[in-house]
Amino acid sequence: MTHLHDPSRPRVRRQRVLALSSREQIETRWDTLGIRAAHRCVRGPETGMAMLRGRMGGTGRAFNLGEMTLTRASVVLDDEAPTAGALGHGWVRGRDHRHAELIALVDACAQHEAWARRIDSELIAPLEEALELSRALAAREAAATRVDFFTLVRGE
Repeated sequence: MTHLHDPSRPRVRRQRVLALSSREQIETRWDTLGIRAAHRCVRGPETGMAMLRGRMGGTGRAFNLGEMTLTRASVVLDDEAPTAGALGHGWVRGRDHRHAELIALVDACAQHEAWARRIDSELIAPLEEALELSRALAAREAAATRVDFFTLVRGE
């Protein structure tokens, strides 16, 4: 089974980073890239529910944990560039239609090799660094509240 953080799978990496980043962060960096691609939605954006599955201890029998709101979108590029007809998909938790459409647009544009290099270096890498910084900060805050329990043994 391939791990979701596998760097040899750039599309999976992009989708993960874009889904975990805020729409505002993506829009700001996307605008600075200057990639303008005419596109149209071929599906959605539409909001629905997805069933979350879990396992006790990560290895037990699977069970239905609950449902989560999910928004998805698919876009196709209309321009006459080498990416014309490229189909992109985006999924995001919650109800943010613009976020899902933006992820799909980035996915479609990343199918053009030159754009993919720029997208990975100027959009995905900084967003990934911001996510890692946020995760590290949350871990430090949680560690500050950690309590270590120990047992004193009596000399009897």
